[in-house]
Amino acid sequence: MFETTWYGLFATFFGVGRVSKMPGTLGTAAALLIVLALGGVNIYALGAVILLGAVSADLYAKGKGVDDPHEVVIDEVAGYFVSMYGLGASSAVAAFFLFRVIDIVKPFPVDSAEKLPGGVGIMADDICGGVMVNAILRVVSWLFFADGFRAIGGWLGVMG
Repeated sequence: MFETTWYGLFATFFGVGRVSKMPGTLGTAAALLIVLALGGVNIYALGAVILLGAVSADLYAKGKGVDDPHEVVIDEVAGYFVSMYGLGASSAVAAFFLFRVIDIVKPFPVDSAEKLPGGVGIMADDICGGVMVNAILRVVSWLFFADGFRAIGGWLGVMG
């Protein structure tokens, strides 16, 4: 019965998490489409998804009696939104693949964030992964498209 509650619908991102055997990838793909359709991520929408995501994921997990149900994908949506915050659409596909790799591999500190209790833990690892992706994309963009290599060379005294 809890699957049709507001929190069940939100936690599974309106059923997207129940459609496939790869719910995380599908949830991230849905977030990618939303970012492309809207042209970016609004800070208020991001905050709402994170807050409502933590509450709905917690209620859903408790209702199901599982720590982190596979069909809960609002965490992937929030994580991808964080990945794309402040970046242009040209980063969307790179963010998708990089986010999926980090979400699957769970490097430090993503693995530690996952251990937090309840809905916070369900959301925290993906938000942390999103922050990592956003930072990586910004550094790569700076290096290759904003004379980052030249700046580093100047700091090291190897380029004039």
